[in-house]
Formats: sequence, structure tokens, C-alpha cells
Amino acid sequence: MALPFPFQAALSVILACFLLVFVSEMGDKTQLMTLVLTTRYKRPWTVLAGVLVASLANLGLVAWLGTAISARINPMVLKWVVGLSFFGFAAWMLVPEKDEDLDHRNGYGAFLTTAVSIFVAEMGDKAQFAVLALGARYADPLRVTIGGVLGMVTADSLAVAFGGRLTAWVPMVWVRRAASLLFFLFGLILLLRS
Repeated sequence: MALPFPFQAALSVILACFLLVFVSEMGDKTQLMTLVLTTRYKRPWTVLAGVLVASLANLGLVAWLGTAISARINPMVLKWVVGLSFFGFAAWMLVPEKDEDLDHRNGYGAFLTTAVSIFVAEMGDKAQFAVLALGARYADPLRVTIGGVLGMVTADSLAVAFGGRLTAWVPMVWVRRAASLLFFLFGLILLLRS
């Protein structure tokens, strides 16, 4: 049985956003920060709850902003800006993350420390810019937020569940290359579509 068209279209927006944010977060400082916070606090569910709240706030805001921008820009200009930005993200994905100061010594507890740390870490991050572009592309902030948050929480869940063993299975250079290819393909498809 086939899904009704509107439901199918909604799922494709969520899936596209999920995939792009998920691959953006693999090996990202947010994923590393989640690993460190889980190790420090020994409260994986609390840390993941902090990641969820931070992701909803941060990515929801930029998805809405992207949608607002799309309503004010000529559709052809928007298509080229978003398509070319995906090419920029593809190049950005090939650059390894810088080491970040991940030592969080404060008295706020696992949830608040995680929520604040992840929210701040995502400012100006690849995933945030990707969600901004996706919000502009799809003009659907709810579904873009859902897909983006699912991608972020899934990637960070891997850090909680598997920690350092993950990079032993798949070298980060290959993860970055696969993510770069995915961004490049999304940009190419967008620009070739009439």
C-alpha cells in the first residue's frame, strides 16, 4: 500500500534533514562533547535529554529562520544560494574538527551542563548552517526541525552507546568523505532540478 502523497513528501523532508545532520555530526565536536559528558557524569539518559533540548532549541530556531528567509527571496536566487551552500558544506566536511576545550567543571549537573554546552557548541556549526539552508529550501520549519533533531540525537546517541569504539570501525576520514559526498549530491540535485 502506497503512502498518500502529502505524507510521503513530509517523510522525504524529514529523511533528507535527518541524513544531512546525521552525517554532519559524525566526528563533530558536539558528538565528542556528548561522549565526554557521558563519561564524566555516568548518566547517559540525562546527557541525551540535554542533547535533545539543546537540539530542539538551536535547530528549531534556525529552521524557522531559514523558512522566514525563503519567503523573502526570489525562488531562483534561493535555489542557487542553497545549492551552492551545499557545495560549501561538502568542502567544509572534509576539514577535520579542531580540538575543543571539553573540560566542563561546574556545579550545574549533567542535564543543564549538556543542554547549555551543546546549544553553544552548535552556534555556527555545520549542522546549524545545514538546517538553516534546509529550512530555506523546504520552507517547512517543523519537519526540518524534526529531521535535524533526529539526526543530531541519533549521532550523539552513537557517542553515548559506542564511544571510542566507533572510530575503530570506521575511520573519521571516510565518515567526513561520505558526508561531503552527500552534501555535494544534495546540492547538485537541487541545482539540476528545474
